[in-house]
Amino acid sequence: QVQLMESGGGLVQAGGSLRLSCVASGITFSRYAMQWARQAPGKEREFVAAATWSGNTYYADSVKGRFTISRDNAKTTVDLQMDSLRPEDTAVYYCAANELRYGWESPDYWGQGTQVTVSS
Repeated sequence: QVQLMESGGGLVQAGGSLRLSCVASGITFSRYAMQWARQAPGKEREFVAAATWSGNTYYADSVKGRFTISRDNAKTTVDLQMDSLRPEDTAVYYCAANELRYGWESPDYWGQGTQVTVSS
């Protein structure tokens, strides 16, 4: 059974930092790029960041320079360090595992999500 368990969400003031973590189980971790996506109220879910097994990383323009994705292949975890947070970063953040058959928009597995709220 595949499980992606996120943790680390919460409430933070603008300019602050949060670190999200995701632990993956039930998958062959090396086959998957790991990514984070988010969905704000009334908006569609959007790509945030991704990290491949080999260490290549990708970011949405809106978070470039503020967020850092990292994965630990031995521990099958992927983290998202979020700095200089803005109110517009408020969203439910989802961890996902992606074999990249259909691109970043169609991961194979999703976590349940964790709420991040940034107050102004």
